[in-house]
Amino acid sequence: MDTRTRHALKKDKFALAAATSASWVSVHRASVVRWSITAAAVLVVFVGALVYWDVQSAAANNALGAAMDVYAAPLATPGAPPETGVYANAVDRAKEANRQFLAVAGKYGWLPTGANARYFAGVTYEELGQNTTAETELKAAANSSNRNLSNLAKLALANLDHQTGRDSQAIALYNQLIANPSVTVSAPVAQLDLADLYAAEGKRDQARALWAKVEDADKQGAAGSIAAQKLGPGQ
Repeated sequence: MDTRTRHALKKDKFALAAATSASWVSVHRASVVRWSITAAAVLVVFVGALVYWDVQSAAANNALGAAMDVYAAPLATPGAPPETGVYANAVDRAKEANRQFLAVAGKYGWLPTGANARYFAGVTYEELGQNTTAETELKAAANSSNRNLSNLAKLALANLDHQTGRDSQAIALYNQLIANPSVTVSAPVAQLDLADLYAAEGKRDQARALWAKVEDADKQGAAGSIAAQKLGPGQ
């Protein structure tokens, strides 16, 4: 078969394929149009959802940042004149921070930022002495799928349990944290808190065993240094 014939056959095949495709589109024109419109609509919704998520995430982060600024705001020096952004006492500061954290959690609870705000709402409720409400908020944060946040909430719950005389519950939470540490709550940190609980209960042997374990595992770290001090003379 010569070159000219091969080229002619190729052109014929292409023409046939094009004609076949055109014929199929003609027959199924309504279906093609419907599919195209649906695909375009899905794409628009997807892009819109991404834009909405970004906008809401940015707004949530700004709101949480403002609440954190309040939480870290300075306290007034006794006798000093009032200043903007300076709180007369820790209670007033915690009340305002709590109000803002709750607002963020209520409005953006479906975002990770909202879950973080719920944790801080629990912490500030605890600072205000509202332990029942604090426990509710902290438990909600502890159920987060984000282990870093969940562990922070569990640590706060364990401390709250210890303060309110529920040491068995606190010990269970500390052991959970030791078995499943995270970036925010390492095993040595949970072990130090558990050792302090044992020491407060008069269980010095159990406390010292934990301090020794932390000192050995974290020789160069802050936790190891604290454990060494706890094990030092006179302790």
